Amino acid sequence: MLDAVVVGAGPNGLTAAVELARRGLAVEVFEAAGTIGGGARTEELTLPGYRHDPCSAVHPLGVGSPAFRAMPLARHGLEWLHPELPLAHPFPDGTAAVLARSVGETAMSLGPRDAGTYRRLVAPYLGRWDTLARDFLRTQWNGLPADPVGWARFGLHAAQPVSLLTRRFRDEKARAILAGMAGHAIAPTSGLGTAGPALLFALAGHAVGWPVPRGGSQAISDALGSYLREQGGAIHVGVEVKRLDELPPARAYVFDTSPTALARIAGLGDAYRRFRYGAGVFKIDYALDGPVPWTAPEARRAGTVHIGPTSGEIGAALRAATKGHAPAVPFLITAQPSLIDDSRAPAGKHTFWAYGHVPRGWDGDATEAIERQIERFAPGFRDLVLARAVAGPPQIAARNANYVDGDIACGAFEGLQTVIRPKLTRVPYTTAHPSVFLCSSATPPGPGVHGMSGHHAARAVWRRLRGHG
Repeated sequence: MLDAVVVGAGPNGLTAAVELARRGLAVEVFEAAGTIGGGARTEELTLPGYRHDPCSAVHPLGVGSPAFRAMPLARHGLEWLHPELPLAHPFPDGTAAVLARSVGETAMSLGPRDAGTYRRLVAPYLGRWDTLARDFLRTQWNGLPADPVGWARFGLHAAQPVSLLTRRFRDEKARAILAGMAGHAIAPTSGLGTAGPALLFALAGHAVGWPVPRGGSQAISDALGSYLREQGGAIHVGVEVKRLDELPPARAYVFDTSPTALARIAGLGDAYRRFRYGAGVFKIDYALDGPVPWTAPEARRAGTVHIGPTSGEIGAALRAATKGHAPAVPFLITAQPSLIDDSRAPAGKHTFWAYGHVPRGWDGDATEAIERQIERFAPGFRDLVLARAVAGPPQIAARNANYVDGDIACGAFEGLQTVIRPKLTRVPYTTAHPSVFLCSSATPPGPGVHGMSGHHAARAVWRRLRGHG
């Protein structure tokens, strides 16, 4: 009998498997797709030689993850590449606010009236990333944080709506760049807790950067898979699990799936009936004949570019998507990894991806709206397009079953679900079945390629198995 079977080979499932295998347990992973990776994959979606990331591409929480940093992933082929600027946020006048590794450069880009305010906002947390990441990317059942005072101070900022946090700034550049970083949570900027992702992403930019893996996000998954095999674990791909009794006998079953899929497979009925999924995304991967012709010079040096010139526009776009309306003027998150990774495209060519937020399950076409928005800040962009791969919520859900109706966060970031995922329980990784556990991003600390949900779930499994002797 195996000690543990993991269903789903995304970053969290692989991390959970590695954590258990490192403790000497017999572990096997089963993945429905033909390759491992989940939200961290790389494929040729457009033309031969153009390597795209179907979902995640830039990884501030990956390079800064306590779980990943405890593993020898570099020895298994993972190499982080850092753009000159982690993030640029351009404006119609050809200028841009930036998130740079330097706090000073970042502050100066926001304008003289807000530079000091930004410095004061981030100052208490500088130089403390390891402790901050460990405390913020944790689960409450693990006991007190390592730095209770710092954690409480951060919590007072993080619990606010980002729309409230930005009121301390006088000009639009600071407000927009923070609202854009909060937009990664796929929630209205007026929502409680949306200041948390904005501040965490800003601090990550200063401490560890916003890098991309050489070769694509698949490199993260492949490194985890290689390390798991080194520890004696096994991985099976192309195996869709529909019922628990289809799996080998094991002492524990760990699911890197959506809560509803877990309930269906494990026969838990309506155990997660109150769990809510959030808005979807509409994503386009591009093969380009050259680099994106941004008007703002800073955007030509950044790995990530956010497009939404005002915090009001960003808030309106996110609010519309979460209320069931397709935004006419979307807020866009874009990435241009080929600027620093020449393995992504043929010589002189580039890959580029962009996504905007749309209602969950929306089956419309946002291509025109997205490209019209890009052209506002990069005139002539369409002339460079050699090919595009378009994916709305139905296609995104078909690629990855965890992304229910196109929700790449595997659960809405709103209300109590912001901090209580997937439901109110002492240990969120356990279920009503004593041998079944959940480790996906539907559990704390939530979405992102950081493996921390898998890390915490593995600890819960280990405690259960050790307790049973």
